[in-house]
Amino acid sequence: MTTSRLANWLQRQWWQPRPGMAACLLWPLSLLYVALSSLQRWRGRRWAQRQRPLRTPVIVVGNLIVGGAGKTPTTIGLLQALQARGWHPGVVSRGYGRQDDEMVEVHADTPAGVAGDEPLLIHLRTRAPLMVGRDRFAAARALLDRHPEIDVLLADDGLQHARLPRDLAIVVFDARGQGNGLPLPAGPLRQRLPRELPDDWQVLYNADRPSTRLPGPCAQRRLSGAALLPHWWQGLPPSPEALRTLAGQSQQHPLVAAAGIAEPERFFRQLEQAGLRLSRLPLPDHAVLHPPPWPTDASDVLITEKDAVKLQPQALPPLPRLWVVALDLQLPDDLLRRVDQALLHSKNTHHDR
Repeated sequence: MTTSRLANWLQRQWWQPRPGMAACLLWPLSLLYVALSSLQRWRGRRWAQRQRPLRTPVIVVGNLIVGGAGKTPTTIGLLQALQARGWHPGVVSRGYGRQDDEMVEVHADTPAGVAGDEPLLIHLRTRAPLMVGRDRFAAARALLDRHPEIDVLLADDGLQHARLPRDLAIVVFDARGQGNGLPLPAGPLRQRLPRELPDDWQVLYNADRPSTRLPGPCAQRRLSGAALLPHWWQGLPPSPEALRTLAGQSQQHPLVAAAGIAEPERFFRQLEQAGLRLSRLPLPDHAVLHPPPWPTDASDVLITEKDAVKLQPQALPPLPRLWVVALDLQLPDDLLRRVDQALLHSKNTHHDR
């Protein structure tokens, strides 16, 4: 069995509602994983207690499962909400899939291979100052030193990085919930689902309804429109009209839709709900797009923003035309109220010191 087939088989075992035979056989390794990861988080917290506190509150956006559950759209939506409230947020991220672990400040012209595809997308959508680095605490220090205007810090995918203290952790689940409920490698959990929600946690469901027993509101996802890849890079907003036009074209000839994200099927379903007929091209999460994986004789190809950041228009042939389909996440009022409370509490705490 090839590595990719083995990975696909293992993930099918993870997302069953009940553990199967394979999960039971892997259970001893899960016990070892839980022990080692718990020790690592304990050592991280002990280390953080000995450091000089950061000057700003920290909000972590993360998840308990392996792979994506909507962390990046949540981070973008939260940054935009904070900016609309008058805050000046900054972001730290590990930058999964980068070429190395060097600490780098991300700018609009930073290559995706240096920044990581998700951090680059976050910066392009929000223009918030952003630093990538394996050590999120060191990255936070460096970013705050360079940008004195930052008054709140978001940590993208930092839930298990205990060296970075936090005022609030936003834990994101999608419709798959906790899968079979087991930790790695028997299941998809990075850490066990808690019996009760910790005081500094807020669960957010990136789904139509809650998918675990933990209480939390649901976000609303929608496709905001489409833009040609060169226009998207120029910062032109995606057009709902362009998406409707593509839907009309697809009735004659289905359009290729490619997605290198954790759950490509969700992207395809949303396109179909918008009226498009598709030829699906699911790709691995963080897929390398050189050479382009879609058919060269296709006239139009729909891609995600996460894939668009890895494609420079000047390096591509004129056909097929690449259309970037943008996703917007509407955060629930309950979540934003919780964020406001955490920031107010942190502000009062800093004032009392």
